[in-house]
Amino acid sequence: MTETVIKRPIVTSARTSEQQDKAKSTLRGELRAYALISVFLVAGWLVRDLGLITPKQGTGYWLGIIGGSLMLSLLLYPLRKKIRFFHRLGSTRRWFRMHMILGLLGPLLVLYHCNFQLGSFNSRVALYCMLLVAVSGIVGRHFYAAIHRGLYGRKLTLSELRKELAASAAKSHGLATLMPKLVARLDQLCDELQGDKVTNSLGIRRSLKWLLTHRLVRLSLQWTARRELRLAAVRFEVVARDQKRLKRTTSHFIRDYMKLMTRIAKFTVYERLFAIWHVLHLPIFFVMVLSALVHVLAVHMY
Repeated sequence: MTETVIKRPIVTSARTSEQQDKAKSTLRGELRAYALISVFLVAGWLVRDLGLITPKQGTGYWLGIIGGSLMLSLLLYPLRKKIRFFHRLGSTRRWFRMHMILGLLGPLLVLYHCNFQLGSFNSRVALYCMLLVAVSGIVGRHFYAAIHRGLYGRKLTLSELRKELAASAAKSHGLATLMPKLVARLDQLCDELQGDKVTNSLGIRRSLKWLLTHRLVRLSLQWTARRELRLAAVRFEVVARDQKRLKRTTSHFIRDYMKLMTRIAKFTVYERLFAIWHVLHLPIFFVMVLSALVHVLAVHMY
């Protein structure tokens, strides 16, 4: 047993402080946006009976026109992926941010347009479809973020996560002399979450099972590490002297290792959910556009 092993038992892999700051900044910005939208929604709901806005004329009419136009402009984001000319008008990050802003601002203006009240049958259909699209967009944004590095970053792949997990597992082998049972269990868990190398995928059932049991597995690993560390302290004087530090460092490694394995499981679940969401979101959007057009025609013709 050498001093080197004791002083450098584990080297964990973690996100840099810059990445953490960006993630926190993005989260704060989103929370502020949701809070501001909520304030306007509550304010509009409270004054709806005062009759300040009417949908058929004046401010209420133009709020409907502007809100509907903003919702229709959401089609520009998927078109950007197909038309190269739009690539010159800004990065994907800015386009996605504007897509989210317009997707929240458009429904808000339409709700003010109808004064938070239900009208005819076709206007109800258009309103319900619009709200469904807005909620679907918020849900899809979180699915999108879960399978990307940050919100606007490069999409993760299961193979990349596998490499990170394999690298983390390799670093744990420095503990083989001290805690062989812990290292063996980590290797076993690593193999279980590597996925099918032929299909390059991880089964949804396996992912859900891990998400349900990972807290219990973490407690079991912590217990195994402490037991083996106590035994090693009896055998090696240098381990007994640094037992507290080793216990703390090992605990941190297990925590980071478990987080990485949980990311792999979550990635599979969110990728499947995002695929389902992507199939449903666009048809709902076109139903909203169609119902809105019928509503506009009905209002102007009758």
